[in-house]
Amino acid sequence: MPPIFETVNVVGIAGIVLAIVALYFLTCIRVLNEYERGVVFRLGRTLPQPKGPGLIMVFWPVDRLERVSLRTHVKDVPPQDVITRDNVSVKVNAVVYFRVLDPLKAILEVENYLYATSELSQTTMRSIVGQAELDELLSGRDKVNRRLQEGIDQQTDPWGIKVSMVEVKHVDLPQPMQRAMARQAESERERRAKVIHSEGEAQAATKLRNAAETLEGHPMAMQMRFLQTLADIGTENSTTIVFPVPIDLFSVFQQAVSANGKPRTEPPTETPYSPLRRT
Repeated sequence: MPPIFETVNVVGIAGIVLAIVALYFLTCIRVLNEYERGVVFRLGRTLPQPKGPGLIMVFWPVDRLERVSLRTHVKDVPPQDVITRDNVSVKVNAVVYFRVLDPLKAILEVENYLYATSELSQTTMRSIVGQAELDELLSGRDKVNRRLQEGIDQQTDPWGIKVSMVEVKHVDLPQPMQRAMARQAESERERRAKVIHSEGEAQAATKLRNAAETLEGHPMAMQMRFLQTLADIGTENSTTIVFPVPIDLFSVFQQAVSANGKPRTEPPTETPYSPLRRT
């Protein structure tokens, strides 16, 4: 074979090799977003520091890349049937907010940190809600949320996960319990209405007593009040006028009736009688 053909063959083989190498390096390029980190396994062992963000090289099949998002994850905890401390059966669901702080721990310490955090949230919610009473669960929800957040965060800390917030979304009560609570609230409203009405009557009685004491010392004030009432009635389009009559006017008639109806205790006066005399 002439030397020129041998040179062409060498150049062709070298070009093919260079093309394969270039293609290999192109396939080793990975791009990680700003919120992502890459945990690289090289021959089964992790590199000391996670890669990213930006352009990185993953030399397969020697290296294997695991992407981890550092953004806050929002997981909806499915409704859980829980019995509270005062033996009331409720159904509770919540929302968990968490994010990965250490990508190496999130990959090495647990198989699937998303699934593990979701299952842990369910079990922790059943445990903590079961220790609370129904009134505390309904009125003191902030306290229950804080206890849930602390309990879940304490258990996910070895996984490099930080639980920032847990919010109880809905508490489903049985129908008999809802009716009982409605009757309780209605009775409480009626009690408050009666108390307020009684306080108003007491205040009105005090004011009327003060007014009566004032009018008692000034008879003309009562007369002026009487005339003012007639003037107020006269301004209205009414054909009926009511004249208040003092009770004292009836005292004379009451005394007369008492005098006429009183039984007489004195003996009747005897008429003079003169018997006939016989002669």
